[in-house]
Amino acid sequence: MSETDPHIHVEQKVLEAGPTVRNLISSMLGRATDAPSVVTTGCGIRVAYAMTSPRPESVTCLACREHAHREYLRFADQFERMGPTPGAIITDDQLAEAVERLRDLAKRFSG
Repeated sequence: MSETDPHIHVEQKVLEAGPTVRNLISSMLGRATDAPSVVTTGCGIRVAYAMTSPRPESVTCLACREHAHREYLRFADQFERMGPTPGAIITDDQLAEAVERLRDLAKRFSG
């Protein structure tokens, strides 16, 4: 872990990053999870969790921005190809909205 790196990074597993996933796990398990103290970033280094952000506007590491852009596009493509399955609790409109949000995030990370 580099103590002199001034950049804000993105976690390597972008869809699992941030408080939203921890809140979901907490609501499912009824127990609060702690944020990790150190994480691996999209550019491959390990930094303090406080030096990461899931918000595109806050990420200053170019390699991390490119990583997040690719990952969000990959997930959007996967969701789109997967489509709704019989018996799924998600509608076509909800799936399309999720794909649109992922593509929007990818675009925000690229610009």
